[in-house]
Amino acid sequence: MKRYFLFIILAVLIVLSSCSGAKSKETKVIGVSQCSDDAWRRTMNSEMKREASFNPGIEIRIKTAHDSNQKQIRDIESFIADKVDLIIVSPNEAIPLTPVIEKAMLEGIPVVLVDRKISSGKYTAFVGADNYQIGKEVGVYAANLLNGKGNVAEIRGLNGSTPAVERHNGFMSVIGKYPGIQVVYQNDGGWLRKQAKVRMTEALHKNIPIDLVFAHNDEMATGAHEALTVYSGIKKPVLLGIDALPGTEGGIQKVISGILDATFIYPTGGEKAIQTAVHILNNEPFERDNILYTAVVDRTNARVLKLQTDQIIQHQNRISLLNSVLNQNLAKYSSQRILLFGSLLILFLISVLLVLLIRAYSSKNKSNKILESQNIAINKQKEELSEQRDQLIVLSKNLEEATQAKLVFFTNISHEFRTPLTLILGPLDSLEKDTLSAEGKRLIQLMRKNVHVLLKLIDQIIDFRRYENGKMQMYFTFSDLKLFVSQICDSFIEFGKKKHIHFSFTASDEDYTLWFDSDKMEKICYNLLSNAFKFTSENGRIDVHLAKIIVNDESFAQLTISDNGVGISEQHAHSIFDRFYKVDSRASGSGIGLHLTKMLVELHNGTISITSEEGKGSIFTVQIPFKQKEIPVVEQYPTLSSHAVKEDDLMILESEEDISGTVNLQTDKPLVLIVEDNMDVRTYIKSLLIDSFEVIEAPNGQVGLFRAMKYVPELIISDVSMDVMDGFELCKQIKENLSTSHIPVMLLTALALDEQRAIGFESGADAYIPKPFNESLLKIRVRKLIENREKVKAYFQKNLTFGERKENVAEIDKTFITRFRKIIEDKLLDSDLNVDEIGKSLGLSRVQLYRKIKSLTNYAPNELVRIIRLKASEQLLIKTEKSISEVAYETGFSSPSYFTKCFKEYFNESPTDFIKRIK
Repeated sequence: MKRYFLFIILAVLIVLSSCSGAKSKETKVIGVSQCSDDAWRRTMNSEMKREASFNPGIEIRIKTAHDSNQKQIRDIESFIADKVDLIIVSPNEAIPLTPVIEKAMLEGIPVVLVDRKISSGKYTAFVGADNYQIGKEVGVYAANLLNGKGNVAEIRGLNGSTPAVERHNGFMSVIGKYPGIQVVYQNDGGWLRKQAKVRMTEALHKNIPIDLVFAHNDEMATGAHEALTVYSGIKKPVLLGIDALPGTEGGIQKVISGILDATFIYPTGGEKAIQTAVHILNNEPFERDNILYTAVVDRTNARVLKLQTDQIIQHQNRISLLNSVLNQNLAKYSSQRILLFGSLLILFLISVLLVLLIRAYSSKNKSNKILESQNIAINKQKEELSEQRDQLIVLSKNLEEATQAKLVFFTNISHEFRTPLTLILGPLDSLEKDTLSAEGKRLIQLMRKNVHVLLKLIDQIIDFRRYENGKMQMYFTFSDLKLFVSQICDSFIEFGKKKHIHFSFTASDEDYTLWFDSDKMEKICYNLLSNAFKFTSENGRIDVHLAKIIVNDESFAQLTISDNGVGISEQHAHSIFDRFYKVDSRASGSGIGLHLTKMLVELHNGTISITSEEGKGSIFTVQIPFKQKEIPVVEQYPTLSSHAVKEDDLMILESEEDISGTVNLQTDKPLVLIVEDNMDVRTYIKSLLIDSFEVIEAPNGQVGLFRAMKYVPELIISDVSMDVMDGFELCKQIKENLSTSHIPVMLLTALALDEQRAIGFESGADAYIPKPFNESLLKIRVRKLIENREKVKAYFQKNLTFGERKENVAEIDKTFITRFRKIIEDKLLDSDLNVDEIGKSLGLSRVQLYRKIKSLTNYAPNELVRIIRLKASEQLLIKTEKSISEVAYETGFSSPSYFTKCFKEYFNESPTDFIKRIK
């Protein structure tokens, strides 16, 4: 079979070779750089293209510099960069273009100069007329016309170009021999008609008779003619030019038309330039200097030459047309040839394929019989494997469900542990402050230590469960990792001294400011250090080192914790970070510490690894990137569904279980409501606050909501997990009820997961403290929440607005005050407006309105109404010329005397004194 395929490939190659025919020589690229775009050079370009068409292996790329040295230099450098095979250049100026032409020669690229030379001899060939000889012939012709006597004006080509210099020198070599001929004006016409017209105008302004004008090309001679036509009454001088191009705008036609008196043929040399280039590219002999000859064209021979050139142009056009037709025929022939050979190839391939198909069919029948027997055996094995796979899937699913059930159980029981631990840790803090014996203090410290150990284990289980559910939130801060780790290590120094372990922390002298979660990083460091101290014996050594490393062009902070403890084998090292893995099943611990550490490191987009040798110690290496690719944000969670609670139901509950005791509303102490279903916890919190606050209690959310509406406390402290109505729903109802929306709510719970915190804050909670809580922290948070409310009241009393206060003022409360003010302002003239009417408009009873306004502003409603009226009267006194009586009645005061009394009490001056002061 392989032989057949090789045969087919060989046949394809032979046919393709035939299709391409005798392959022509590789195409040679010639770059042409013209200095300008005048008629002479356009004629040269046409000649070069026509001549190149006779050489199929030649491609011409023409660029024009438009009389710019810099543009021409860039064009030549682009040809050098493209590695063209040869460059044809008509230099704009000799000196500026010399270096780049020499550079091309150094790169091994031949250079053919046309029309103009450079300032050195480093070029391959030159094609053009002898400009010096042309200048001499113009001089001889001019001397004969003037009979050896007269004034001459010379309009030269571009300064710096070799044709201009050589034509001038040749012309002057003859004119200088005639003392009677004076050159009265010379200037640079830049080879351009417009510039030459300006120069001729300058010469005529000198008022010197001019008998003959010699322009270095026909374009400039035409410009001189245009300048002469403007002046009348002067003798027209003889106009001589150079180029004698054919065509309607050429010099020959201008001689016939009388614009020029004579012009000298300056051969373009386009055909010769291409011929010379082809000789050079084909390594054939060539002339280095190809001098083209000239002749004068005047009225005696202009018409004959024009007829000849017109016939030549016609022949050239016919040649171009024939060349185009020939190219089309060649292309058609080539495509037909390819089609023919392609058809033959297809027929050949079809024949070969038929043979192969016949052989393959017979081979296939044999193979099918073998495969059929093999397939039966494979299907049998597949069925057996499928049964085993299904069994494994069921077993795996059962194991996963059992694991998840265990994790849910552990998580739930961990939450339940927090409440009794609160009741243990709180009294321990109180007992520790009492005067106890040394043994008593030791026992209390031992109890506190083990409570914190339990809390640490609970936190690990909760964190582990949080990660497993994909709800572990990261709170990145841009902080100094070096300072952070050093502070953690400082807390282990005393512990190391007690165990007689040499403990040290070192760091390289680098800036370690990067993004990390301080809480998660503390757990990473604590777990690794605790593990090191646990397995390092007395007089051992633990070293912590922080360094900056580069991995794949990315900067990492590398934290290394090494010890010379017991170490572990390589077999155990591979599994040390697995969930629930323990090296020794009899050892203490949950088996999730290092697994949790690995998860926390990965949440930082970092890595953790271990190097250990049994009996010699272990090295844990953590790498955290300096730049976090993506900083996650905290998710927002929806609030719980609301429960409608009727006031009658709350009254029944209130009557069934009254645990608030006697409430003293006349005291100066702030009133605090504690909502907690655990009576022990409720009693404990009350004992902490009773000295500074008046405390009322509620056993669940429903009773708590009613008592909040009834007593309007300064603060509510509520548990979250309660029957009937939980803390989240209570908080939501408090914040949505107009009469209680201003009351700060502190949620106090064992539910410490981030999603539960999010639900609490979404419900409108002002603070969130997890159980077990610290006694001092609870008191501080309670005091600060009440102080913030007092600051808001003080600000309002001063400004009659909440402004942009940082203290939390609910939007519903801001709206309430705005509505209250609008009611007063809309009924400012109504002196009979009372609190009952305002409360009815706001949907509140008189008592509810009093408590709401008093809680928000520290004013009674009547006081606030009077102040709003007084503020309005102040503006009227300032902005209008109304009398005090008019202002009093317009702001709703019953009499001017009562207005004056109230005004003086609030502003500490009478309305009369106020008007005098402001005016």
